[in-house]
This record gives sequence, structure tokens and C-alpha cells, in this order.
Amino acid sequence: MRVSKLLGERFKNAPSDCLIDSHKLMVRGGYMKYMANGIYSLFMPTKRITRKIENIIREEMDKIDGQEVMFPVVMPASLWEKSGRYSSIGSEMARFKDRNNNNMVLGMTHEEAAVHLAKDTAQSYANYPFMIYQIQTKFRDEPRARGGLIRVREFTMKDAYSFHTSQADLEEYYERCFKAYERIFRRAGAKNVVSVKSDSGMMGGSISHEFMLLADIGEDTLAICSECDYRANMEAADCIVENAPDEAIPLEKIHTPNAKTIDDLEKFFNADAKHSCKAVMYQRNSDDKYIVAFVRGDLEVNETKLRNYIGDDIHPAQDIVTEECGIVPGFTGPLNIDERVIVVYDKSLSGIESLVCGANEVDYHYKGLNIKRDLGDVTFTDIAKTFEGAVCPVCGKHSITIKRGIEVGNIFQLGTKYTKAMDMTYLDNKGEAQYPIMGCYGIGVGRLAASVCEESHDDYGPVWPISIAPWQVEICNLRAKDENVSNICENLYNELTNMGVEVLYDDRAVRPGFMFADADLFGIPVRVVISPKTIDRNCCEVSFRDKSFKSDIPLENSAAEIKKLVDKLLAEYNI
Repeated sequence: MRVSKLLGERFKNAPSDCLIDSHKLMVRGGYMKYMANGIYSLFMPTKRITRKIENIIREEMDKIDGQEVMFPVVMPASLWEKSGRYSSIGSEMARFKDRNNNNMVLGMTHEEAAVHLAKDTAQSYANYPFMIYQIQTKFRDEPRARGGLIRVREFTMKDAYSFHTSQADLEEYYERCFKAYERIFRRAGAKNVVSVKSDSGMMGGSISHEFMLLADIGEDTLAICSECDYRANMEAADCIVENAPDEAIPLEKIHTPNAKTIDDLEKFFNADAKHSCKAVMYQRNSDDKYIVAFVRGDLEVNETKLRNYIGDDIHPAQDIVTEECGIVPGFTGPLNIDERVIVVYDKSLSGIESLVCGANEVDYHYKGLNIKRDLGDVTFTDIAKTFEGAVCPVCGKHSITIKRGIEVGNIFQLGTKYTKAMDMTYLDNKGEAQYPIMGCYGIGVGRLAASVCEESHDDYGPVWPISIAPWQVEICNLRAKDENVSNICENLYNELTNMGVEVLYDDRAVRPGFMFADADLFGIPVRVVISPKTIDRNCCEVSFRDKSFKSDIPLENSAAEIKKLVDKLLAEYNI
């Protein structure tokens, strides 16, 4: 490809609404063009990058016996009504009516379509196990589209679905897919990807992992042990604390005027927040019933854990009227709390002998609450967010660190959630009908490309790994109007192309500084510079975009030597 023919422009500065590096560089570099919130057109360089990522994914999915299929973009609502998700998923899913007034949806995920495809086809245990996958554009009406291709509304994704006759078989395949994902991310040049335990969310299922590229701009918060292999998304991370020994004291009701917050109580009682009981109010979505979650005063409620424990969606309680529910905002405590509310106790309160808590009366708190003595046996459950320095649930050390990550892939053990809902069965070896057990495996293609850019760049542009770079070599002709220089560049371009090397040739008559600035934005791994000065030395100047290599290579053998360098770089990714 010649730069003079390449559609797209490079810019010195990015628009002010580009807030993260990958977004800035991919807009500046002519990779993408904004069309609407979370919707972009992609220029040729990005298309080449994503095509290479897709090919890596295909190769690895095929290695684990995947069968590539294609599901419809548009599906009838009736399919989603069978699974129950037509009503349970909110406005993220685009719904519309076709010309015949049928309710339709745009696919944001394809579990229902996968079951529909396999149902009545895989009817015998002999047909199992199998995995089907697709790479397709989807639409999810994200409320928080941001960061260029990191979080969009329209996106290309690989999603795969496996079907099994036993949990053991699913677990065996799940591990194969786990390892395939590790290979995919390594081959794509994502250096800092870790797998973390995660919450299954709307996908359902009991076991799930997310693959996170560690990055400060990541939207996900991760709990990672610095001493062992424990890693979890904050939503699913265990919160384990060790409470300092204390002594039980008599329960005493204290007048605490205007002391409504934990900070207020710390000052009033001159006591650490770890010795207080915080009350956080929610309501159940299905009936607006009030929920009071009690946690240790220095901790926060993990709403995902609370939602899973309650078994329903929840929302923070607002405009609480004490007469309607008995809750006294700012002074809520577990002793004598109104029976109309659901009460949940976090494990962090277990074992504390003396707590400060609300007295369920305006301007009053209790001092010396002992849950065992004053409330009897209560059920403690883990509903708190973990924190820096918390106890690791695996090694038991105070070694939890909090990091940020970009989710680039996920895998779920779905169980029979969808096959039961959609009445998909097969006959086992005894002739009895059984529900297949499913697994689900997703990777966002565009997000992975942008995440690699976020991880691998400098102040001047992306530093693409050769495995997904738009081209492998860029030739910079520093004197396009010089016939001798141009002839040598043309010959090298043709030789390398004939050798199977992917070459971008900058044949424009522009200033060297301008050309090099564009070359940095292209981020191509190998750069070849040819000018009258290099020709006088009978060589071309070859360097790597990551600045790890720079050398003069004789002109007479330049194509073969450059090909060797390309092959060496490719070998690092086992390509």
C-alpha cells in the first residue's frame, strides 16, 4: 500500500473529547472516524488490525474443535421471551417492530440464537460435545460509551457456545478454552492480561472468569493478591477482614445530635470507624421493599454481592419516609429495627464485641452493641467491597492490592439456564431426555485492538506488535522527487511484497519531519529509511518502532535482511 493512496488523515492534535491515549492516537492516526456516540467508522489500518485479531481467534477456536457459524443480527422477540431476557434486560437492548408489527431485537449477545441453532439438531448424546462460534457485529445501547473503541455501542465480537452432557465435560472444555484465550492474548501482543474471578451478571451461570488487561484507565476494579495467584473482579472478590480484639461493654443509648455519618461518629466518640456499624439502605426492584445492609463502618457495600444474595435487582433507597418503613435515615441500627425491612449483616461485623450503631431514633446512637448478646444468632454473609491490604482468601495474608483493568474477554459456565428455558433436550444413552449443559466464551475484537494500543504506545503514536500491526514494514522515501532514490524504494517495495512481507510505502514528496510523525502514528514495527545520504553509504537505515533496534543494512541484500528481521519478530508470537 502507498501512503499517497491511503484514505485518511493524520493530525497533530486529537479532539478535546478524546480522554484516553488509545482514543487520542487512533483518531490522530487516521484509524477511525466518529459517526455517533459509541459508533465509529474504521479506516483501512484498523480494519487490517482487527482482521488479524479475528484470524488469530479463528485459528485458536478451530484448534479446540470450534465450528464457525453465523447468527442473525435481528431476532424475533419471541426467542428472547422464552429465555426471559426480553423483559429482564433493560434499555441496553434495542427493540423495534418490523413492517408486520412483529416485536424484534438487535442482537447484543447470542445465547438464545445458539440454542435455537442447535435445538432439534443435536438430539443424541452421540452428537456431544460441540462448540459453535461466530465473529459478528453487535449493538448494545451502552449508557456510558467512552474511550473510543474501549466502550462502544456497536462492536465486533467473537462469541462461542459449547454444549455438553455432563458438568465434568464442560469443566474440561472450559479449561481448554481458558488456555486458548491465554494464547490469543499473547499472540495479539497484549502483555499484561490476567484472568480474574468474576460475577456472571445477566449471562447467568455459576462460574465465570474475565480476562483483564491491566491499565490505569480501565473501568473495572480488580482485587489481586501480591503473594499468590488469587485474582478477582471487585464485584466478585471476597472481602475478608481480621477484627482487632476488643471487650464487651454494657449497651448504652447516647444522645448524638446531628451525628449522621460515620465521620461524625468517629469525631463524637473519638473511636475508629472499624468499631461502628454502618447502615446502607436499598430497595428491591420487584416490589420496592426496603433492604438495610449493615457493614463495618470503614467498608463499602458491594451492590453486586448484595443483589446476588437478595436474588433480585436493587437500587439505592431515596426519599425515605420513616412512617412508611420505620427506617430513620442517619440513625439506623440493627437493634429493634422495623420488621418491614429486610436486614443483611456483613461478615465484617462478626466477632466485634462492642459497636457503635444507630438507635433507630433521631439524634440517638447505641454504644456497646454486641450482636451475639443483644440480637442473638444472626446470619452473616459477604456483601462488602474488598480493599487494599485486605486478607487474601487463598493465602491468608494481608496482601490484596487494588488495580484497574480493561475487560478484553470473558468465559462463563452457563449450566442449563438457556437450554431449560428454551426446552432444548437430547436423549442420553438410556434413551432419557436431558438438558445440555452450556459454556459461553466472548472476546471483543475492536476493544482488544484499542487495549493493545493503550498498553503499547509512546507520546508519538502506537507501537503495534507485529502480529496485529496494519503492516509489517514501512518504507520512508525521503526524496520522492529524486529518481534514483525512488527507483531503489520501488524495487525494495516490490521485492519485499513478492516475499510475502506486508509493506506500507510512503512515496509522498513531504518533509522528513512530517513523514516521520506520520510513521510514528502508523506504529509499524519495522521502518526502512532511504535517502540520498543513505544511498551514498550504499545502505538503507532500518529501525524498530519500539526503538530496540537500529542499523544500516547494505542495499544489495536489504530485502532478504529485512525479511529475516520480520521473521524474527513474528517468531516471538509463534506465527
